[in-house]
Amino acid sequence: MTEPLRCSLNVSFHFPGRSLADALDGAAAAGFHAIELLDPYAVDLDELEQELASRGLRLDLFNLPMGDFAAGDRGIAGDPDRGEEFRRGVEAGVRIAERLGASKVNALAGRRLPSHTEADQLDHLVDQLDWAAERFAGAGVRVNVELLNPVETPGLLLDDLAKVLSVVAALDGRIGFQLDVYHLQRTQGELIPTIRTTAAVTGHVQIADAPERTEPGSGEIDYVNVLDALRATGYSGLVGCEYRPSAPGVDAFAWMATAGAVPA
Repeated sequence: MTEPLRCSLNVSFHFPGRSLADALDGAAAAGFHAIELLDPYAVDLDELEQELASRGLRLDLFNLPMGDFAAGDRGIAGDPDRGEEFRRGVEAGVRIAERLGASKVNALAGRRLPSHTEADQLDHLVDQLDWAAERFAGAGVRVNVELLNPVETPGLLLDDLAKVLSVVAALDGRIGFQLDVYHLQRTQGELIPTIRTTAAVTGHVQIADAPERTEPGSGEIDYVNVLDALRATGYSGLVGCEYRPSAPGVDAFAWMATAGAVPA
């Protein structure tokens, strides 16, 4: 019998507007033991550790500091003017990972900047990720980098798959590719071939249907085929459910039984 894919839940996406305690209660009630957080820095670390432990939850993945998201920042790793800020964020991330047992972090590259050439930004990004990978290695944590789709957010530094994979290749296995099915679909499609060709460097997988970033089965992606392709590559990590329910009261996890997935 085929082993099911195990899923974590991104509580920041799934329970927007709810308090951390309510979101964690919701994750536990849905049967999840592993979660993702976009921004664990906004919560006191002692409090976060206690809130997770009291519900039998663990943090699997979180983002490195993204800058001012409301002001348009989408990460700072590729900004040569914010190198020290990024490194301070890495140090904060190491402390969080060590305390909470996270196994992966996601480093967003950020935007293209008119004050720097693209080549200079990419070189800076590679240097910063190399340094971050070394700092996190001592905690047993893998650094990943991902593609964000330029349909929603034009002007990104890593705005196509080739650029993301060139950065991963430049670091020769020291970082991984965070394969976000939603962002790939909105950027280029070709999901199944991409899953196959990036399998060797994929460090984490996230899912949502397109085009509304809602639960699988609510949009245009054939998730049974997509997850079958992922399973066929031998991927054994968690699959992060990074989506919003499509409607109030909808069973946002009904797709799991059909797709051969279970909460982790």
